[in-house]
Amino acid sequence: MVALEPDEPGVWADPDRVETTVCRVADPPGEPGWRYFRDNLWHGECNDPEHMRSVTEAALDAPVSAVSFRELRTTPEYLEGLREAIGVDLPAFNADSVDRALSKYLGSSIHVVESD
Repeated sequence: MVALEPDEPGVWADPDRVETTVCRVADPPGEPGWRYFRDNLWHGECNDPEHMRSVTEAALDAPVSAVSFRELRTTPEYLEGLREAIGVDLPAFNADSVDRALSKYLGSSIHVVESD
């Protein structure tokens, strides 16, 4: 939820909170930042909602009252690369298989779409 808090006196928004979808481009597997989902999710939920709210607020430069994770929207090619990168670094995911690692952090929130 994004909070709309005008700075000008006598100006308000109704409703003063709106729900929107914020998208973040995933870093390429194996590149810096590619473990973002591992570091911020657990079974498809934000593992630290306050931290994610703060990160989203900074990214939007607007007050944010709540954040939730919906899905990793990915292409088949990205998912294949992600699976390969996880497989090479499986101990970092504290899992015995790539499928288990994906399930632990993303739950069932992987949505594969065709590339543009």
